[in-house]
Amino acid sequence: MSKNDHHLNIEEDFFFHDRKSSKKERKELSLKDRSKYKKTDQDKISKKEEKKPHEHLREGRVLAILGEELSVESQGRFLSCTLRGALKKEKTKQKNLVAVGDLILFEETNENSGVVVKILPRHSILSRADNLRRNKEQIIAANIDLVFIVVSVIMPILKPSLIDRYIIAAKEGNLTPVIVINKIDLLSSRPESIDPATYDQQVELYHEFLEVYRELDIPLVEVSTVTNEGLDRLKEMMHGKTSVFSGQSGVGKTSLINLVLGTEYKTADIVLKTYKGSHTTTTAQLIPIDPESFCIDTPGIRSFGIWDLTDQKLDEYFFEFLPFKSCCKYQNCTHIHEPGCAIKEAVEEGKISEMRYSSYSDLKTIPDDIWRQKNL
Repeated sequence: MSKNDHHLNIEEDFFFHDRKSSKKERKELSLKDRSKYKKTDQDKISKKEEKKPHEHLREGRVLAILGEELSVESQGRFLSCTLRGALKKEKTKQKNLVAVGDLILFEETNENSGVVVKILPRHSILSRADNLRRNKEQIIAANIDLVFIVVSVIMPILKPSLIDRYIIAAKEGNLTPVIVINKIDLLSSRPESIDPATYDQQVELYHEFLEVYRELDIPLVEVSTVTNEGLDRLKEMMHGKTSVFSGQSGVGKTSLINLVLGTEYKTADIVLKTYKGSHTTTTAQLIPIDPESFCIDTPGIRSFGIWDLTDQKLDEYFFEFLPFKSCCKYQNCTHIHEPGCAIKEAVEEGKISEMRYSSYSDLKTIPDDIWRQKNL
């Protein structure tokens, strides 16, 4: 072997070991590298997992959400589930990834618990803008058919503007809104705590409301938990449907549900079916009525901001304005402050309800930064 050949062998041996050592170091660094857990790589992992068969997974329906735990019903069984870690890391515009009424796929970890692997597509939602920042959508309930917008007369007073917000949110979420006016027994008997002038004013408001809102082609049911008036109609509407009762505090949502179902359900009673003594009065919950019917009770709200409401969508919901819009002095008239506005003139002439115009102007003009201060 020549001197040059010997030199080449040494050189090849050196670089062979150098490459081997370098490969080993790269592997060790890769194991320590947290960048592979970045969102793009996690998305790839999720897509791979979606292609995997789900034979071992079970389908369930979310009944209630208590902190980090979900109360889930699956084929007559009740389980406590948690969200898989990867789901919690998803970045969305939704404040909550899962909602009452959601259909989910979960993996059982033992007889009474499991881990949610996938949230199935929703066919409808009732949601509102997060009251704190309004840059997030808060889903109140999912996969429902009817929204019973529960209001009352006198105590608490009727709020047409709040009703309009619910109507728009329901239709935007692919739901059928139903206006339920509770406590109509108070119309024939003034409560001692209400002074006569206020009482007369509220009764007049109620009759005006009926006249205006019966023109909107939205079901309206007058009910009383004292006389049981209207309860049979509610029960009939709920059959074979998933319905949600929503509205401000004190209107009697839970009392209505108890009477319609013939039960004594309370928030704690529902949760006790699925958890060991858990208790809450501030969480939406789904009540199974029969194999084809479900009912969701929701906590009372003080304000209701509509998520992602554009001016164009707003105009569509106030359809009675359309015949007058083309007569406004300015083509881009907002119908709030401009002179020569045909819609404002129509309100003054009684051709458009002042009640509905008030709701429209509230939705059109409220700035985002004062939503949390607005008590509607």
